[in-house]
Amino acid sequence: MALAKPDIKRTALIVVDMQEDFCPPIATKDWHPSDHVSFDTSHPSPDIKPFVSKTTIHNPDDVSESLEISIWPVHCVQGTKGAEIISEIDVSKLDHIVEKGRDKRVEMFSAFATCFGSISNAASHDLGDLLRQANITNVFVTGLAGDYCVRCTAMDANKENFKVYVIDEAVKSIDSGETGWGAVRAEMVHRGIHIVSMKGPEMSGFWTGQN
Repeated sequence: MALAKPDIKRTALIVVDMQEDFCPPIATKDWHPSDHVSFDTSHPSPDIKPFVSKTTIHNPDDVSESLEISIWPVHCVQGTKGAEIISEIDVSKLDHIVEKGRDKRVEMFSAFATCFGSISNAASHDLGDLLRQANITNVFVTGLAGDYCVRCTAMDANKENFKVYVIDEAVKSIDSGETGWGAVRAEMVHRGIHIVSMKGPEMSGFWTGQN
């Protein structure tokens, strides 16, 4: 059964992390300090391997709270070419660019909050407040990576009581298989997030800006 098309005037598009480091060679964006805790270069052990190794971090606001996170190659460092939004996106058409992951001590996949659920100085804006101030009730989420930043952004938007749609063809994952993006899709659907197609009825009218 097709979903009703959302009110276009109360709908926002969230484009997650479409940046040069993730799209070679060709808004949210990662905006990391060069010594971010998730970078392999921040851990001196020769056994550290990006995409494989893990490390434990603590909540700066409550050191009794900890999480295990993945280690990544250095990416999207503040002020570098790799942190820029890709040239195929006309940034003049973006109302806001939310810089996330600015606190070197914590991981921040979601554009709404860190892995500990806080914002503090880890993001340039409170995305939830920005959307509410604009009377937004529906959000469409696209971008990279489906199994990490897109997933967490969509899940947090859902927690913030927005009606959430993820555009399937406009998402790319690190693991696009059934154990990666397939499992994430199932998890999101279970939480009430809608997975839609660019050609689906939910998107009709959005290409022309007409109701």
